[in-house]
Amino acid sequence: MSEVEYDLLLEAVHTAIAPAPEDNFVIQTQPFYPSPRAANDNGASWPLVPFPEGWYAAG
Repeated sequence: MSEVEYDLLLEAVHTAIAPAPEDNFVIQTQPFYPSPRAANDNGASWPLVPFPEGWYAAG
């Protein structure tokens, strides 16, 4: 297969899987709602608990 044939094949595949253009689409936006708070959120921040000596946060 030559490079020209390969390029034609890629263009045919790209054309076949490309989405069809739509003229009558509507952009839908979601209404803004404030984020709900957790039922057990007392607003306190959690303390920083360091890793024990020699431990790392890598998997």
